[in-house]
Amino acid sequence: MPEPVRVLVTGAAGQIAYSLLYSIGNGSVFGKDQPIILVLLDITPMMGVLDGVLMELQDCALPLLKDVIATDKEEVAFKDLDVAILVGSMPRRDGMERKDLLKANVKIFKSQGTALEKYAKKSVKVIVVGNPANTNCLTASKSAPSIPKENFSCLTRLDHNRAKAQIALKLGVTSDDVKNVIIWGNHSSTQYPDVNHAKVKLQGKEVGVYEALKNDSWLKGDFITTVQQRGAAVIKARKLSSAMSAAKAICDHVRDIWFGTPEITVFRESSCPWALSLMATPTVFPMI
Repeated sequence: MPEPVRVLVTGAAGQIAYSLLYSIGNGSVFGKDQPIILVLLDITPMMGVLDGVLMELQDCALPLLKDVIATDKEEVAFKDLDVAILVGSMPRRDGMERKDLLKANVKIFKSQGTALEKYAKKSVKVIVVGNPANTNCLTASKSAPSIPKENFSCLTRLDHNRAKAQIALKLGVTSDDVKNVIIWGNHSSTQYPDVNHAKVKLQGKEVGVYEALKNDSWLKGDFITTVQQRGAAVIKARKLSSAMSAAKAICDHVRDIWFGTPEITVFRESSCPWALSLMATPTVFPMI
């Protein structure tokens, strides 16, 4: 078997990581013959919870999971990494101004970027999930100048998956039958889901989404607002933010970085030029 891939997940005691870790450990991301060493990082007050996550991963008896390391120390967590999935960040709390949120996250991602620079492999692939993802990605990249900028990316795949799913549901097909959907802008309610180049497979034939749906008013109205506000709708319904779908999007994102993507590609550039977020069939272009 190949040498184990060393994968870090930060915020590992949180709900997104709880939905993510099993998929990494069972081969769904890096392949069914690829051993994994999982490194779990969280803040010191969460170490008791993290011990519980560690026990559950052990109890899963996953044959590909060669080791699990739970720590609150960056020098342990970032050592010799192949992949770093930076999920943990400071959430926005009631009464917190945006500048306060940015200031708190700059501190976190500057520290983690410095740790990447000091301890990780120079070939490490870094995926930033914690919001604001593009700003956090820029901060981490700037703090790790010897790691190529094209090794850094941030997550918009969740928005893309949401857009694909809405099209598929409307047409009564599977999400795999929909391709070339683009998300412009940030992971926020100001994003713009773009289906002008999107295609769908119907009865064995690919057609444009506009032609397939014949419902321009929905595509230009409710479709866009549904995707833009999906996160808020999930919070309203379950009183918690998206976790299962976010974890699935991370898996899709990392898998495409690791294995490459189909020949036909669509990519989305973040409004922050240092941060690139992957789409369904992405090409990762170096960040300018």
